[in-house]
Amino acid sequence: MIRTLLKYGALLVAGILIYNYFFGTDTEKDNSRKIFGQVRDVVVSVGQLVKSEKSKFDAGKYDAALEKLGSAYKAVRERAQHLDASMLKRLDELEQRKSALQGELDKIEQNEPPEAAPAPSGKKTLKADPKAEKIKAGKAADQQRRKEQLQRELETLLQDSDALLKQAQEQ
Repeated sequence: MIRTLLKYGALLVAGILIYNYFFGTDTEKDNSRKIFGQVRDVVVSVGQLVKSEKSKFDAGKYDAALEKLGSAYKAVRERAQHLDASMLKRLDELEQRKSALQGELDKIEQNEPPEAAPAPSGKKTLKADPKAEKIKAGKAADQQRRKEQLQRELETLLQDSDALLKQAQEQ
C-alpha cells in the first residue's frame, strides 16, 4: 500500500513539474527547468558511479578475496585428519557461503548491460527519455546496493574464515 502511495506521489510530482514546465508562469517554468537539470545531474552522477564500480568489478575486486578463501579452505581440508567433525562442518558451511557469493557475483556480472558506445561525431544525438533514464538510474542504484550488500557478506565470510583458521591452527 505504501509503495502504491509513493508511486502515485511520484507521478503527481512529475505531472506538476511537466505542467509547470510547459504551461506555468515564468517563475514556475524556471523552477521546473532547474529541477529537471538537477535530475539530469543525479542521473549522470549515478551513471559515473556505476561505471567506476563496474571497472573495479571487472578488474577483479571480489575475485581476489574469493580466490584467497578457496586456497585457505583447501589448506584446512588437507589437514582435515587432525580436525574434529564440528570444524569440518563449519568449513563446509563456509565453502557453501563462498559458492553462493561467487554465484551472486557471476549473476550480477551477467546482468550488467554493456558499456554504451559513444555517438558518432558529426551526428546529432537524440535527447534521452527522462522516464527511461529514471528506470535506468533506479536499476543502477539497485545493482549498486546489491554489490555493497555482497561486499558486506564477503567481509563477514572473511572474518568467519579467519576465526576458523585460527581455531584450526591452535589444535
